[in-house]
Amino acid sequence: MDCHHCDERADIVVEKDDIRVGVCERHFREQMEALAESEWVRDLEDELDIDRAE
Repeated sequence: MDCHHCDERADIVVEKDDIRVGVCERHFREQMEALAESEWVRDLEDELDIDRAE
């Protein structure tokens, strides 16, 4: 399976409701970085009371 964003081979494939989407490592990391910076994740961390040791 190819990456959803480029023509590279997908390193990660997820499936939900019989729909499969693959991403290469580069695009997976980009998506994870974008999620980590999103307000939605910060709100979820607050809701779950997550304490990250740095």
